[in-house]
Amino acid sequence: MTIQSTAAGLAALALLASSGAASAQDLAALEEAAKAEGMLTTIALPHDWCNYGGVIEGFKAKYPEIKVNELNPDAGSADELEAIRANKDNKGPQAPDVIDVGLSFGPQAKDEGLIQPYKVATWDSIPEDAKDAEGYWYGDYYGVMAFGVNSDLIDTVPKSWKDLTKPDYANAFALAGDPRASAQAIISVMAAGIANGGEAGEASGQKGMELMAEVNKAGNFVPVIGKSATIAQGATPIVTAWDYNLLSWRDGLNGNPPVEVVIPEDGVVAGVYVQAISAYAPHPNAAKLWMEYLYSDEGQLAWLKGYCHPIRFNDLVKNGKVPQELLDALPPAEAYEKAIFPTLEQQEANKKVVTEGWDSVVGAAVKE
Repeated sequence: MTIQSTAAGLAALALLASSGAASAQDLAALEEAAKAEGMLTTIALPHDWCNYGGVIEGFKAKYPEIKVNELNPDAGSADELEAIRANKDNKGPQAPDVIDVGLSFGPQAKDEGLIQPYKVATWDSIPEDAKDAEGYWYGDYYGVMAFGVNSDLIDTVPKSWKDLTKPDYANAFALAGDPRASAQAIISVMAAGIANGGEAGEASGQKGMELMAEVNKAGNFVPVIGKSATIAQGATPIVTAWDYNLLSWRDGLNGNPPVEVVIPEDGVVAGVYVQAISAYAPHPNAAKLWMEYLYSDEGQLAWLKGYCHPIRFNDLVKNGKVPQELLDALPPAEAYEKAIFPTLEQQEANKKVVTEGWDSVVGAAVKE
């Protein structure tokens, strides 16, 4: 989770190296090189996720010379890494330039040589524990795991993870991804595990799967990927997902049906997503310019409009950059007081247990 831009040299469309704070001159050169490339290929950016629709439109408005080519908006973190692997030698439109993945996938991508380092101009205002020291990956935004509930169909909303085993919720509960591949779903299992008595890490993975197995045995688990449409249709009246996704879905449905967003009383887990540039990016300068935009004040505030806490949130508040109406639109701060920010090591341990054990422990193959 980090990036900063310092161009160490630019020749035509040569990559801009990075090692310090970007100067206005560096940024101007980067803009020209990116415009010459003319395209940026993204992947796994649903427009209703974290206001990515607004973020993308903001970038396009600022740089109309650069076409944004959007691949598979509903892909998971593992799919994003696979897209880089599968297109190493492909400079065409199916090769992603940038990725946005769950925290645990950043180091994996670095170790595998799938991403390249770059530090943005606002590098120093990104928290140290939210970025790779060399600039390979860096946090972009965070949220907490919550429940989205179709209150037309569910009379009593669940207040805790263990509530999900109750007979009130027959055929009602779904994860917002495949827990064998989706960072959002893997963290959901971690949250359930912490609520079920497991410490963050291996224990949360095991305890979380055990609780999900109970939910499944009770006939409450629906093995499809939960999203706004499935909540509205009643196929999955209860979905666990990041708070910012649920709040955005609620707004999008506009009361039809009404959706209540509940931050559970137990197992409140916060998660950070990270950005990175593909080591094989066909449009490396456009990728770096995209990063500069995302970590600028404008880009960070665009995420906040989607109920995401941008990684530079504290810095923005400290410097009076956040409009009061945006602060007022966020859920009450006290709901987040119990939030746990798992370390990377804890997330990695949890991820390993869940991805390897889900089929045998829970036995519910989550699909679209």
